[in-house]
Amino acid sequence: MVGVISLITGMAGPSGFGSASTAEQVTQGIDASNLTAIITGGASGIGLETTRVLALRKVHVIIAARNIESAEEAKQQITQENKSARVDIMKLDLCSTKSVRSFVDNFIALDLPLNILINNAGIMFCPFKISEEGIEMQFATNHLGHFLLTNLLLDKMKQTAKTTGIEGRIINLSSIAHRYTYFRKGIKFEKINDKKGYSSKKAYGQSKLANILHANELSRRLQEEGVNITVNSVHPGVIMTPLMRYSSYTMHLLKIFSFYIWKNVPQGAATTCYVALHPSVKGVTGKYFVDCNEFKPSAYAKNKLLAKKLWDFSNKLINSISKA
Repeated sequence: MVGVISLITGMAGPSGFGSASTAEQVTQGIDASNLTAIITGGASGIGLETTRVLALRKVHVIIAARNIESAEEAKQQITQENKSARVDIMKLDLCSTKSVRSFVDNFIALDLPLNILINNAGIMFCPFKISEEGIEMQFATNHLGHFLLTNLLLDKMKQTAKTTGIEGRIINLSSIAHRYTYFRKGIKFEKINDKKGYSSKKAYGQSKLANILHANELSRRLQEEGVNITVNSVHPGVIMTPLMRYSSYTMHLLKIFSFYIWKNVPQGAATTCYVALHPSVKGVTGKYFVDCNEFKPSAYAKNKLLAKKLWDFSNKLINSISKA
């Protein structure tokens, strides 16, 4: 009940920030000129605002984007406003493991440090579709691509954290929709590509549940290793962005009747930017954030056995794709 009241009123939580806080406000006064970040989907919606604000705080930002033309426009928009912004663009298609591997190879070749990885990109409520590699599209894009990307970049992040002494941070963008997934199991492991019974909304919820489980399991593993990298997941809020292109009419209609819970884009990017940069989050890992405050996720999201099963299942899927 407190969470609902805070959402409606914008009342600040324990962090000092709330649903009405913007990305600029939660990073005010932070100098991050010694940091490098990769942001997937950083060319539109809350990803673009996240890129803009991190660049404003002097982070060197690499936009990982499928649409290079759109990313170039985003970069131009940011650098026109902020002449000193350090923004670069690299090609990445998350529904293709080949593209993910190519992106990582190209990034490693640049010999840059990597302090922050923001797994922001995603698709939402799309009709049933299978990727070229044979995986249901929302699961492939929202979870599996980011799972592989993160694993392939881990050595670089570990190296950076060790040589610089600066904590690395990985942020998975999840959603409150992680609560609305397939019943009984949360994730349909044995029928991940099953068209029969497919629900665009439950498939989205499934992929967002996977984002939290991935973050939690990776956090556990890194803690066991004693690595100076935190992993957290965030719900940005309900925002009208290009992500909703498959359900824009429904969402516009819904917004009329629930206007008080919707955020604008600067507010939507706040939690991501807070978890990525704020000093008060130092050492915090394996948590789920809403409105810049820790929040309790669903029972499925806290299930350690489910997280381990997803980890093993994801590795097995990627290995099967590699051998195909």
